[in-house]
Amino acid sequence: MTPGPRLEGDLPLRYDFASDNVAGAMPEAIDALVAANTGYAAGYGADHVGQRAADLIRQLLDADAEVRFVPSGTAANALTLAALAAPHEAVICHQDSHIATDETGAPGFFGSGVGLIKLGGGSGRIDLAGLAAPLVMGDSAHHQSPAALSITNTTEYGALYAETTVAALVGAAKAAGLKTHLDGARLANAAASGFDPKALARFGFDVAVVGGTKAGGAPTEAIVLFDKGLARRFDARMKHAGQLVSKGRFLAAPWIGMLETGAWTRRAAHANAMATKLAAATPFPILHPVESNGVFVEMDQPTLKRLHKAGWFVYRFIDGSVRFMCSWATTGEAVEELGTALKQIA
Repeated sequence: MTPGPRLEGDLPLRYDFASDNVAGAMPEAIDALVAANTGYAAGYGADHVGQRAADLIRQLLDADAEVRFVPSGTAANALTLAALAAPHEAVICHQDSHIATDETGAPGFFGSGVGLIKLGGGSGRIDLAGLAAPLVMGDSAHHQSPAALSITNTTEYGALYAETTVAALVGAAKAAGLKTHLDGARLANAAASGFDPKALARFGFDVAVVGGTKAGGAPTEAIVLFDKGLARRFDARMKHAGQLVSKGRFLAAPWIGMLETGAWTRRAAHANAMATKLAAATPFPILHPVESNGVFVEMDQPTLKRLHKAGWFVYRFIDGSVRFMCSWATTGEAVEELGTALKQIA
């Protein structure tokens, strides 16, 4: 591993568990990129590689949907939410969702002022009871009324939505006339934990972002437009936002490697298993259910600093917990090394 920055002259920092973004791309994704790097292909997503990748995503979701590829989850979320809500409208989301806490106002920027209505709920899951109030808030000239509901699965805290809960939330939103959006940056981890990706079409989602980067792809996210009417001028929307990549085959190719081989789910299952192993090894109280690839613990600041000095870098998260994320590349040996370090600083 290339040495990272040092803290106060101590050990070089290891970033193994800082995020599931710190790992490289899985071999299946790289092999597919190499295979796509031959000959000539049409630009701007009209190539044969993109067509094959889109077919595989439609197969994964069992849906006749329009598929586009972009290089970041922020762009995918912001573009799709802008297609669902007008500038004078708002999107309902969890208060700790990525669109609410970690996208620097991108939904509002891409949507020319689209607002957010933020709801609570344990471990990042929106409570059905809490959804009732914004659904009946009514229209007014003095506030942004909701036009869409956004759900994240798995949540920012690694929690898994039950399919029955997702069905109830989507059903309530659609009954109130709202559009629906899934932030599936870690949908692979949800699928590996038992959530059926095919349920998204059955439940009536209008749009889903299917995550490739965190799953182990090169930088690539798939925008899935279940409502094919949203595809009208969507490529122009992407170009206007600087997100229509000319050599689009390099965004699409990793999906061929990940989906044709089953690695998208298989390697997510490995990441989830490593999180379970880490949860068993940590001496610190666990604050959220370990249902995917994240472990969130209670740890005070002096102890976190001792962990950093011991050479391990992790973040303090939104709710004050300390977050450990596992990836497709996390090894059992690394988990054991970290577990030993945690016991030493506890």
